[in-house]
Amino acid sequence: MRATMSVVLILMLAGCIPAGQDYEPPQAGYAAPAEREAPQDRYDPQDRYVPQDRDEPEPPDERISAPPSAPPAWVAQPVTPDARTITSSTYVVQSGDTLRGVAERVGAGAENIADANDLDPPFTLRPGQRLTIPGGRYHLVRPGQSGIAIARAYGVKWADIIAANDLDEPYMLRAGRRILIPGGTRPQTLAERAAAFKIDLGDIATGGGEPAIPEGNKAPRAATIVRRPLASLTPIATPGPFSGSFFWPVSTGNVVKRFGAGASGERNDGINIAIPIGTPIKAAANGVVIYTATDVPGLGGLVMVKHGDGWTSVYGHASRILVQRGQAVRRGQSLALSGATGFADRPELHFELRKGRAPVDPLSELPKR
Repeated sequence: MRATMSVVLILMLAGCIPAGQDYEPPQAGYAAPAEREAPQDRYDPQDRYVPQDRDEPEPPDERISAPPSAPPAWVAQPVTPDARTITSSTYVVQSGDTLRGVAERVGAGAENIADANDLDPPFTLRPGQRLTIPGGRYHLVRPGQSGIAIARAYGVKWADIIAANDLDEPYMLRAGRRILIPGGTRPQTLAERAAAFKIDLGDIATGGGEPAIPEGNKAPRAATIVRRPLASLTPIATPGPFSGSFFWPVSTGNVVKRFGAGASGERNDGINIAIPIGTPIKAAANGVVIYTATDVPGLGGLVMVKHGDGWTSVYGHASRILVQRGQAVRRGQSLALSGATGFADRPELHFELRKGRAPVDPLSELPKR
């Protein structure tokens, strides 16, 4: 099916496979501008990117080449499915106990115990208090492991891990945390694991591709211009609050495919805009690039940008990518050049907006033309 509908990215990469398996890195061949650190006034004390609303010239991206992107975190950091299974039980709090200490003792997640007992921060315990310990499989998150990598290792969906652990935006995992692994049976062979692993754009939009960092560590500040790919095991900066409005990613072109179900029943999670090859594709709002790839099944060249407050924009069928993961971008900045890559019916742009993992009709959020 050539239409770009409900795109499911079947990645046959060797990520999350024990060390020793081969991995073929993503294709090279796109460009990004030279590095320059962003002015310090673009960040708040929590390292959230806060773009300023002032015009700046764009870098001469057509004349600068860059190395290929680093492999995604779910490839770079393999996950061993060594979850500890515990049974549901009751624990009587002793003097000096802390929630984290109790969790380590029983092998469950501290956050899961808090949820099961309606505990609120700062999670103060009192001697003699009886805590319900929820049973299940608990995986200890190691530094660099991503939600997608963990989900693949256990043969479950990242969305189900989010639900089982009541994770909220930005869905960031912390190293040292134990998370509940819901249901699922891990495929035994490499071929079975590859066949079972499917990832959609919603997994990336909900933080599934971001590596876990130790508690208390912060993501680095996002540079407005970068030359080298951000390391796979380095998380991206958290975008600031969403500005409240999106703008068209291209100034011309007709919408040739709309959001929703098509005539033959296939579903389009965005809109397709017919434009000439080489048309600059612009960021629909301020944000931080969370994912780029040059050969995504169905979508070809792809850029995803996080905007804060749960919003993510997606730009597909690009012929050339001009930004890198972790780069801060401003509304109207060129992200890529249009093309006919992937399953494009013609030279076009596939454009999506997502709130959390759910696709939203872009025409309901874009200004009327």
